Amino acid sequence: MDNLQTFYGPNAGYVLDLYERYRTDPSSVDENTRAIFARWRPVVLAEGEALAPGRAEGAPFAVEKVVAAVALAHAIRERGHLAAQLDPLGRPPQGDPALLPESHGLTEEDLAQLPASVVGGHAAEGARNALEAIQRLRAMYSGTISYEFDQVKSPHERLWLRDAVGLQLFQRRLSPQSSRQLLQRLTQVEVFERFLHQTYPGQKRFSIEGCDVLVPMLDELIRCALESETREVIIGMAHRGRLNVLAHVLGKSYQAILAEFAHTRHEEGVPLTDTFGFGWSGDVKYHLGAEHLLGGERSLALKVILAPNPSHLEFVNPVVEGMTRAAQERRDRAGAPRQEPDETLPILIHGDAAFPGEGVVAETLNLWHLQGYSVGGTIHIILNNQLGFTTEPQESRSTLFASDLAKGFSIPIIHVNADDPEAALTAIRLAHAYRDEFHKDILIELVGYRRWGHNEGDEPAFTQPQLYELIRAHPTVRELYARHLQEQGLVTSQECEQMVEEAFATLRRAKQEVDEDPQRFEQLGGNGQNGLAVELEPAPPVSAEQLRQFNRELLRWPQGFTVHQRLARVLQRRADALEQGSIDWGHAEALAFASILADGIPIRLSGQDSERGTFSQRHAVLHDSHTGERYVPLQHLSQAQASFAIYNSPLTETAVLGFEYGYSVHAPEALVLWEAQYGDFANVAQVIIDQFIAAGRAKWRQNSSVVLLLPHGYEGQGPDHSSARLERFLQLSAGHNWRVTNCSTAAQYYHLLRQQAHSLQRHPLPLVVLTPKSLLRHPLAAARLEELTSGRFLPVLDDAEAQQRAQTIRRVLLCSGKMAIDLLASEQRSRASEVAVVRVEQLYPLPEEELLQVLSCYPSMQELVWVQEEPLNMGAWSYMAPRLQRLLASLSAPQAVLRVLARPESASPATGFMDRYEAEQRALIEGALLGEGGLLEEKRAAGTPAGKRRR
Repeated sequence: MDNLQTFYGPNAGYVLDLYERYRTDPSSVDENTRAIFARWRPVVLAEGEALAPGRAEGAPFAVEKVVAAVALAHAIRERGHLAAQLDPLGRPPQGDPALLPESHGLTEEDLAQLPASVVGGHAAEGARNALEAIQRLRAMYSGTISYEFDQVKSPHERLWLRDAVGLQLFQRRLSPQSSRQLLQRLTQVEVFERFLHQTYPGQKRFSIEGCDVLVPMLDELIRCALESETREVIIGMAHRGRLNVLAHVLGKSYQAILAEFAHTRHEEGVPLTDTFGFGWSGDVKYHLGAEHLLGGERSLALKVILAPNPSHLEFVNPVVEGMTRAAQERRDRAGAPRQEPDETLPILIHGDAAFPGEGVVAETLNLWHLQGYSVGGTIHIILNNQLGFTTEPQESRSTLFASDLAKGFSIPIIHVNADDPEAALTAIRLAHAYRDEFHKDILIELVGYRRWGHNEGDEPAFTQPQLYELIRAHPTVRELYARHLQEQGLVTSQECEQMVEEAFATLRRAKQEVDEDPQRFEQLGGNGQNGLAVELEPAPPVSAEQLRQFNRELLRWPQGFTVHQRLARVLQRRADALEQGSIDWGHAEALAFASILADGIPIRLSGQDSERGTFSQRHAVLHDSHTGERYVPLQHLSQAQASFAIYNSPLTETAVLGFEYGYSVHAPEALVLWEAQYGDFANVAQVIIDQFIAAGRAKWRQNSSVVLLLPHGYEGQGPDHSSARLERFLQLSAGHNWRVTNCSTAAQYYHLLRQQAHSLQRHPLPLVVLTPKSLLRHPLAAARLEELTSGRFLPVLDDAEAQQRAQTIRRVLLCSGKMAIDLLASEQRSRASEVAVVRVEQLYPLPEEELLQVLSCYPSMQELVWVQEEPLNMGAWSYMAPRLQRLLASLSAPQAVLRVLARPESASPATGFMDRYEAEQRALIEGALLGEGGLLEEKRAAGTPAGKRRR
C-alpha cells in the first residue's frame, strides 16, 4: 500500500475506516500511517454524525487537515497534468480546483505544520513538512513533464511508474558533451527546415518545426534499443516531420532529398507516366520509407525501418504492428511460430488531431494484448502541434487531451513540453524502460506547435491569427536550448552560430552536388520488382500417398481428447473422401496447407471466425467438448517443416488486414492469408486495399503476397452477404499488381494456394480470391484425388461436354465462380445442346491466350455471352467488355456478337427478398442456356455485329 494517497478523494470515511483497521491490527497499515494513528485517540461517531473539526486528543494536528492533505496529494498525482506547463507558447493550462490547497480547506501554513509523511511516496522522503513534500510533488507532476498513470490497472505497474517518477530514475543531468551534442542535433533539424524553406519556397514539406525535439527523442530511443540488444526498430508516422526523420534518423542523404525537391527523376525520352519501368509510379517525397543499419556494442547491428505511408493518416499503424510481429517470430519449425518480442521495437508517431479522430487508431490499440497480434508493447508518440490543418482542438475532439483515447486501453501517458529537450529525453527513457519491463504499450504526448501553415503554402493567420502572432514571436527550441547552455557556461554564442553555419554549409554543398549531377542521387526506394507480367509456374506435384498421409494425420487427435460428436462425424467423412472423389472445399484447403507446410513454407491465416470458418467449413482448431482444450492438427504434422498459425481476429477489418499486409511485407517467405467473414466486409478495409495492397508496389516498390479470401456468391442472403465487390478489385487492377480469381472447384482452389505459396520468393504478388459459400459442399465443386495429384491451376476451364460437339456450338457462355456451377447444375442444361459454359477462373491478369485457344475451338460461335450474378453496373462486365471485344476481333469471327446477361442495374448489390432473388436467378440461367427469361438485362456490346439472337 502506497500510504494514504491511495485512498481517493477528501472523504473522511476512508481515513476512519483505515483507522479502524489500525485499531484492530496495527500491522495491517504501513509504518508512516501507524505513526500518525499512534497520536490519535479513538473516535466513535454516532450514526449519521460527521467528523467534527478539531484536533484529536494528544495529536499535534487536526484530523481533517490530514484527510485534506492526503486528498490534495492524491489529486496532484492523478490530475497534476492539468496544471502542467506543457504549452511551449506559454498559454496557461486549464488547471483544476482540486489541485489547490484552498479547495481542500488548507493553507500553506496548515501544510507547513503537517508532517511530510501525510503526502507519502518519494516526495515525502527528506522533506521537512507536508508543504515541502507537496511542492516536490508539483514539480514532478505539474512541470514541463507530467504523467497520467491512474488508468493503469496493474498495482504493480502503477507502483513501478510512480517510483520511476518519484526517484527520478530516468531524469539524468546531461554531461557537457551530451548537452553540446543535443544542441548540435537541434541545430541540424532546424537548419534543414530553414534551408528547404529558403531554397524551395512554397513547396510542400510538412515541416517538423515546433516539434523539433522529436528527432533527438528518436535518437535516444534507438540508443536505448541498442543497449537492450534489440535487432530492429520499425517506425510508422504520417508526413509531418517525415523528411527530417528520413534525413537525421534514417540516414537518407541530403542529396537524395534535395534531388526530389528539384524534380530530377524524369529522364529525357521516357514517358512521364512510366519513368522507371512498367508498373512503377513512385510517390511524393514525404510518403516514402527507408531503411538504415546501425552498428552497436558487441558487434550487434540494429536495423531502423521507416514504413512508407500515404496521406491517409494513421493507417500505417496496423501495418507497422504486422511488420513487427513478423520480425519477432521464428517460423522455421513445425507447430506454432515462436515469438521473441525483445527482438523488434515498434514506434508509432501520431498526429494530435488524427489520434482521436481516426478509428484505425483505436482498432490498432485493441490489438496490443490479443494472442495473434501482440508485439510486446509499442511506444506511441503524439506529435501535438495543437492544430489539425486549420482545425482547433475543440473542433476536432471531445476530450481534453489528444491522448485520452489511450486511457481506455490502460496505457500510461506521459505529457511533455516540446521546448524542454531534456524533459523529452526523460520521457523517452521512461517509456522504453516500461516497455522493456512489462512488454506493454506506453504513450508520450509531445506538446509543441506548428511554425508554418499546414503545408508551407497555406497562410495560417487566416484562421488562427492570435495563435500565429504568438508563434512568430516565439524563439525556436534550438534558440532556447542554446541560451540555456550559454547561461550554464557550456557554449558561447559564437559556437552556437558556428554550428548553424556549418549545418548550412553542409546543405549548400549537397545542393551543389545535386545541381551538377542530378541523376547520381536518384533513389528508387525499396527492393520491389517492377510490374512486368510473369507466368507463374505450377507448384511441384504432391503424390497420392503423401496426401493420404496428410489426411490421416489431420483426422488424428490426442488420446483422451474429445471432439464434439457431430463435428467428429463431419470430419470422419474426410477419411473416405479421397477415394470417393468427394473432397470438398475445406478439405482441399486443409490438404493444400499440409502440403505447403511439408514444403517448408510457413502459413498464417486470420479473420473473423476463421479457425472454424464462417460457414463451418474449416475446423482448423478443435476444442475438447469437456475441457475446452484446443488442438490444431496442422501444427502436429510429421512432415511439416514450417510453422502454422491461425487466429480468430477481433471484429474489425481495417486494422487486421493492415496487420496482415505488414506481416506479409516483412515475412516474404510466409503464406499470409486474411479471410473476410463475408466478402463485402472488405469494404471496411478499403484504405488498406487501395493504398497498400493494390498500389504499394507501384508507389513504394513494397512487395506483398498477402492473400484475401472473400466469400462471394448470390444465395438470396441480401445485399450485405452476396457480393465481394469484384468490380472494385478489377478497377484497381493494373501493372500486374496482383491476381484476382474466382474459382469454381475445390481442386482449382487447392492448386491456386499451392501456386501462390511457391511463387512467394520469385514472383511476390497479392492474391484476391472470391471464395464460395454454397459451393463449399456442392458435388460439382468437389475434387477427386487425381485432380490434386496431377493437375494445376487453370485460369480458364473449358466445357468438357461441349468440346465433344464443338462444331455445333452457337453460344459460348463465359462466367466464373458460383455462376458457372449454377449453369452446369441447371435442369435446363440438357436442353441447351448448342451452348458451351466456359469458366474464367482468373479474371486479372486476364488469361487472353488461354481464352483465345478455347474460343477458337468453337468455329460456329455466333454469340459470346458474359454471364454474371451481379447487377449490370457491378461485377466483372465493365472490365471484361473491352477485353472480350478485342478477343473477338482477333478471332476472325465476324458473325459473333458479344452480349452480357446480368441482373438489372442497381444501387444495392442484391435484393433482400428471397422470392425476387429466385426469380432473378431463374431468369439468368434460362436466359443464358435457352435465351429465355425476363428479370435480367441482356445487352450487346458496342461495336459488335448485330447477329441474330438464337432462342
